[in-house]
Amino acid sequence: MSAQTPARIAFQGELGAYSHEACRTARPDMSPVPCATFEDAIDAVRRGDAELAMLPVENSTYGRVADIHSLLPQSGLHIIEEAFVRVHINLLALPGTAIADVKSAMSHTVLLGQCKSFLAGHGIKRVTGADTAGSAKDVAALGDPSMAALASELAGEIYGLDVLARHIEDQGNNTTRFLLMSPQADHTRRGAHGMITSFVFEVRNIPAALYKAMGGFATNGVNMTKLESYMVGGSFTATQFYADIEGHPEDPPVRRALEELDYFTNMIEILGVYPAHRDRN
Repeated sequence: MSAQTPARIAFQGELGAYSHEACRTARPDMSPVPCATFEDAIDAVRRGDAELAMLPVENSTYGRVADIHSLLPQSGLHIIEEAFVRVHINLLALPGTAIADVKSAMSHTVLLGQCKSFLAGHGIKRVTGADTAGSAKDVAALGDPSMAALASELAGEIYGLDVLARHIEDQGNNTTRFLLMSPQADHTRRGAHGMITSFVFEVRNIPAALYKAMGGFATNGVNMTKLESYMVGGSFTATQFYADIEGHPEDPPVRRALEELDYFTNMIEILGVYPAHRDRN
């Protein structure tokens, strides 16, 4: 790559999506590469069409982002960083439009459900769109002042829409956590706010296997901040778990806990060892 060509970062969605906002926050010097699906964003990195991928994993209001945890182990990529984006929802419309002119608002169904009070108070009907930034793009192309979009301010800037109302979400702490994915692992760094180790594992088919597997983290004083299960291949018996713990695998307590976990599992795969973000606390 020439010195004049900026590095690229892939994300799912249209330009102006909250994932795009996460890219701008975490890597403002990189060129964004919009992709139709999470798989496409991962493949863009694997093909060399992008150096990094930004993937959402969970939202403080709606929980886990569907399919992400099952995609990560097969991605061939490594978590090198986490990012947090405060999801501010804005009412966007054609330039010169007043709120009183708006009869309907388009957005992803999740966002439509996050600002019910505002929409009901202004008598605005909800219209389901493919995604947030895509809805802003559609509203700009439609040219109808009675149709608005619910999206980020970034989407308004990109598609030439006015912000009629800012931060209209019902909950004031709605935040999405993202993971920055790279083809190369980097376990050498130490973060100012601590470290996070993310991994997946599958317990052995023995009585109380999960309870026994978790015992090593308790006895070694390792804090597990997330533990989620998901089925593999549609099988009720092949359950895997995704976990985040505080600490680095080279830390003696973490090393001992992972060694004990290994005894009770069929598989452990480290997905990433990366600095904890300051916004985590």
